[in-house]
Amino acid sequence: MSTPAEHPRHQLNEVVHSPVRFSIMAALAKAESLDFKDLRDAIQVSDSVLSKQLAILEKAEFVKIKKSFAGKFPRTSASLTNAGRGVWAAHLQTLRDIAGG
Repeated sequence: MSTPAEHPRHQLNEVVHSPVRFSIMAALAKAESLDFKDLRDAIQVSDSVLSKQLAILEKAEFVKIKKSFAGKFPRTSASLTNAGRGVWAAHLQTLRDIAGG
């Protein structure tokens, strides 16, 4: 007697699966890099929410945060790491598997 295969939901990445972090990953997957303000506006969250969620993704090594200056003004941008791109692709595939597609 064989055991049933594990349900694909067990393969979902809990860090990515949060709605705000999922939205961040989706936005960054479409771009090489996004400025903090552009990312904030794209996913419609406050500065504090975006900052907190980016910190979680950065700690997981899925996102790289770059701080620089444009003249006298600080500028923060975010991009997916190679690991982040891999996790994103795997997460999307798992969602497809769950949905049956």
